Amino acid sequence: MSRHRVAVAVDTPQHSGLAGALDYLHDEPVAPGTLLRVPLGRREVAGIAWGSAGGAATAIGDDALRPVAAVLRALPPLPPAWLELVAFAAGYYQRGVGEVALSVLPPELRKLDDVRLAQRIARLRAPAPTPPEAPPPLTPDQAAVLDALAADAEPGTTLLHGVTGSGKTEVYLRAAARALDAGRQVLVLVPEINLTPQLEARFGARFGAHRLVTLHSALTPAQRLRHWLRAHLGQADVVLGTRLAVFASLPRLGQIVVDEEHDASFKQQEGARYSARDLAVYRGRLERVPVLLGSATPSLETWHNAEQGRYRRLTLPQRIGGGAPPRVRVVDMGRLPREALRDDALSPPLVDALRQRLARGEQSLLLLNRRGYAPVLHCGACGWKSGCPHCSAWRVFHKRDRTLRCHHCGYTQPVPRACPECGNQDIAPIGRGTERLEEQIAALMPAARVARIDADSTRAQGALEAQLAAVHAGDVDVLVGTQMVAKGHDFRRITLVAAVNPDASLFASDFRAPERLFALLMQAGGRAGRDAERAAASELWIQTWHPQHALYAALARHDFAAFAAAQLAEREAAGLPPFTHLALLRAEARRVEAATAFLHDAAALAATLPGADQVSVYPPVPPPLSRVAGIERVQMLVEARSRAALQRLLAAWVPALHALRATHKGLARWAIDVDPLAI
Repeated sequence: MSRHRVAVAVDTPQHSGLAGALDYLHDEPVAPGTLLRVPLGRREVAGIAWGSAGGAATAIGDDALRPVAAVLRALPPLPPAWLELVAFAAGYYQRGVGEVALSVLPPELRKLDDVRLAQRIARLRAPAPTPPEAPPPLTPDQAAVLDALAADAEPGTTLLHGVTGSGKTEVYLRAAARALDAGRQVLVLVPEINLTPQLEARFGARFGAHRLVTLHSALTPAQRLRHWLRAHLGQADVVLGTRLAVFASLPRLGQIVVDEEHDASFKQQEGARYSARDLAVYRGRLERVPVLLGSATPSLETWHNAEQGRYRRLTLPQRIGGGAPPRVRVVDMGRLPREALRDDALSPPLVDALRQRLARGEQSLLLLNRRGYAPVLHCGACGWKSGCPHCSAWRVFHKRDRTLRCHHCGYTQPVPRACPECGNQDIAPIGRGTERLEEQIAALMPAARVARIDADSTRAQGALEAQLAAVHAGDVDVLVGTQMVAKGHDFRRITLVAAVNPDASLFASDFRAPERLFALLMQAGGRAGRDAERAAASELWIQTWHPQHALYAALARHDFAAFAAAQLAEREAAGLPPFTHLALLRAEARRVEAATAFLHDAAALAATLPGADQVSVYPPVPPPLSRVAGIERVQMLVEARSRAALQRLLAAWVPALHALRATHKGLARWAIDVDPLAI
């Protein structure tokens, strides 16, 4: 009986250098996309049929190939478009196809045999339909946007540039309804898990007769498998999720929405460092479905694509109800008496404004993107600071549990009673975090109900939902928080937002820092005045030592277009994205010399490859955080004017780096990051 070769994508170790599919034998042909169990070394692992032949073992005779252990017939094969999406992501981001394919499937799926998988599928139950919520009337701007979307003869990518509170979500809902009415599925991507329940409630209320599932890391393994199966089997009509959901298997896909498309959370930072936003655009082209990118502060790459005509741009320039955007008030900290700021993070004018809001029964939001009580403890006698012994960072003082905690490696110790080096008992906190700001507000305004939302205060399950509910119910007068509260939330009673200490990003070494700061401040300001009746009194306060900075001037005018134009001009002059294309080669080792030696040899290797003259490889340098958990980190920037030239070099370079790594015994690990967000 003849046997058939099957190319199978398996998750091979990266150091093996086996990036493609491996060939196996089976008694019958196996359709691409079918889940399998195959032997790999001494283990039996999950795999995906990737074609009839042509894997890494093509030159090997059939006698040397191992047979497929099992075929999972209970599950329909993954669709060809899904396989193509994964293959593109693996190639572009320089990872093994099996690594990407298996990592984006539910972990539980890899553990099941055919019988247990069939049982899981049989237990799927469709939720009972609920009466749908009637849609609100459209504003003229929303109607114009939807008419333009409906007039599309050819599906493409559209940037929906809408100011905060302009009703972008309603446009998403109407676009989704159009796809659902045509019998298609809808994929909605959001940047962070804490935004998912809020949007899920909106979509669930509107589409009660349709089946909605979520996909994000907060689900249990069983929930994630159940939701994924419903999407793959076509039982789910709407899939709402974070970046991983871009790989959801959707046989009837008809619309993709990426909310807050500028957000850095869409970029994976481990393993295959993919951008879910960029893959959503690629998937839309691949499956010929429209893609809607929404933001009040689009990424400069997206804005540039719209300026160049690659994306269409539609705008929502007015808030719902015609409310004015918050008035921006810049407080020049340099003009205030020094004694007024010695112990307080808040300027006297801002404190007065907070008290006025409290007297009127309105809410305020204080944004400080630094958690803990203080960034560092300091001894005035000998100069000791609470550094982390394992990282090139300070351990943060957390007053509530009296600990010094490193936010990078997690190393935690009780606060010492005296300076560990000189014995001085007068060690003091320097700087401020959200915990200290919360304490200060409580002391300045004893009658105020103060709440804090950051990664520390919301660690317990359900804590974030409970705190947000308290804000919405009016049980909080002053909310102190990090960027967690700056975007997406529809707080109806907040009329004042204040950025307490935003200056640090103005002069950061990362060229994207101003873009991120502008987006954060505009998004945070958008939490104020969302109720049209209160919009006229809404304000965004900026405490700064640099009041004349162009970024704050553009923010005061709510002029994103002017800010984007200035930033793009600077980047073009400096040869930075989107006018050039970048990759970072990162190396990690116990000794910085070992990591640097690997990168020097990697650069010499790159110079020998075809097309090296079209690519610039810069000398190795340490990143701002050069040591984490006792591991030294060094990085090397690779730059090209042409994306194609960069990809050609990477395709030849990365396989050779696997062999090079074997000659550097002191190296812990290395990785390529294509289109890095931080340098």
